[in-house]
Amino acid sequence: MSLPGLYAVLDAEVARAHGWTVPDLARAVLDGGAMLVQVRAKTLASADFLQICREVTTLAAPYGATVIVNDRADVAVLAGASGVHVGQDDLAPVDARAIVGPDRLVGVSTHTRAQVHRAAAAPIDYIAVGPIFGTATKDTGYEAVGLDLVSHAHATGRAVVAIGGITLERAASVIRAGATSLAVITDLLTGGNPSARTREFVAAASAAGTL
Repeated sequence: MSLPGLYAVLDAEVARAHGWTVPDLARAVLDGGAMLVQVRAKTLASADFLQICREVTTLAAPYGATVIVNDRADVAVLAGASGVHVGQDDLAPVDARAIVGPDRLVGVSTHTRAQVHRAAAAPIDYIAVGPIFGTATKDTGYEAVGLDLVSHAHATGRAVVAIGGITLERAASVIRAGATSLAVITDLLTGGNPSARTREFVAAASAAGTL
């Protein structure tokens, strides 16, 4: 499937550390041209997480942007989001698919070749690979996997989302390795202007894809 070149991950803790709420950050990246966003809040209560997801989904609608909910297939459905992203310790992709139905997106995180192979055979729409580079945003329990695993996942024929330590300077190399989309969290806040930074990432991903 086709995904936008930038996959903006709106992490509640990262946003808060930089003085942003998730809805305000969502508005900023949407204004900057992000067409695919994920809402992630590992420590929020379910009701609060649902409320934020509903707000972001409402904000994204006028832009025609896609909203993915991290971990929670039930929240994705209740919020009217476009899909769910699950990790290795979350619901199995087949179970997430059973909850969200055939028309929403399901993505899954992978960190090894074996996990990529299992994901490629599952009822998912994209494979996320990472951490590509070292990152302090999330402790996955896995070492940086580098660009080789991106290329390996690309060879499955599935859309590939690369995540982990991706900066503007590294964007082109990740796209050239086979990533369909770049999942970016912290670097969108570099410089304190997420709208401008988003525009730079969108342009960089687009330029790399035409090389």
